[in-house]
Amino acid sequence: MLCEPQFVTLMDQFCPMYVLLDETGHIVQAGPTLKKLRPAAQMQGQRFMEVFELLRPRSVASMSDLMTVSGAKLHLQFRDVPRTALKGLIVPLDGGGAVLNLSFGISILDAVRDYDLNSADFAATDLAIELLYLVEAKSAAMEASRSLNQRLQGAMIAAEEQAYTDTLTGLKNRRAMDHVLERLISGGARFSLMHLDLDYFKAVNDTLGHAAGDRVLQEVAHAMVEMTRDRDTVVRIGGDEFVLIFDQLQDRDRLDSIAQRLISRLEEPIPFDGQLCRVSASIGTVLSGDLVSPDGPGLLHAADMALYQAKRAGRACHRFYEPIPSDTDIESVLIVPTSPMNPD
Repeated sequence: MLCEPQFVTLMDQFCPMYVLLDETGHIVQAGPTLKKLRPAAQMQGQRFMEVFELLRPRSVASMSDLMTVSGAKLHLQFRDVPRTALKGLIVPLDGGGAVLNLSFGISILDAVRDYDLNSADFAATDLAIELLYLVEAKSAAMEASRSLNQRLQGAMIAAEEQAYTDTLTGLKNRRAMDHVLERLISGGARFSLMHLDLDYFKAVNDTLGHAAGDRVLQEVAHAMVEMTRDRDTVVRIGGDEFVLIFDQLQDRDRLDSIAQRLISRLEEPIPFDGQLCRVSASIGTVLSGDLVSPDGPGLLHAADMALYQAKRAGRACHRFYEPIPSDTDIESVLIVPTSPMNPD
């Protein structure tokens, strides 16, 4: 009877983790899900107590002992690894032998993970199916939540990046520059700030139109990015004005060389719609160490003063900010008499 096809088929469908035992305690048949837990092992013919270790009741040590606990909940585990915990219920059969129905209990999630089980490995009425559905629903919800969080984070990063980016040129904007200067100054870094203003840019806008002006600004931005390092910051602060911040660079010769190369590069005509746009650049540079107590506005003002000197010198040139010595009488420098003093 134990191995009749109809009986085995019914057991496979209703109790896919069953074990049929003969009167000597040997495994006669095992359910399909139980076989899936040990696909390389041949359970049939082995002694039940050699495959499984009974944890509770502890008094059970033989097949005869096992038959005496009929109807009681059994706690057991595999003797080999993984030592999956199981729960069981044994029922004697007429004519000898017994059927033992096994389940995972609360360890079902571990079992699903360890053995790649799915709903097809359980009886349709098994509460494990409901738990698996809940787990799958939770996993789907968590995945959807992760996906949404990633999209939101990406949108936040994009929005933040946009808030710090000049849309026309792709350079950093003034807000980004303020953050960079604040970070460098608070960290005590040594750096240089170069203020660049285009010469004759208004003439391009007036004669060729704003589209030509936009093209010039984009080409100028591209040139500045090419001639700076990844650690440097290139900023469009408005109109045709730009700021370049050189982190850990205060060598005047190198800075002057960069400025001269920028001036030469920007004097090259920029083609637009069959026309040539011609501009040049005037540049003023200040070193962070030039100011006793450097701050963003002070550095920009100093670089602007140097830029003004470059403009006065005929444009298309570069000047460094020269700090006024602390012992200089500023009033005597700035106030110039309009007529000679009468000695009398």
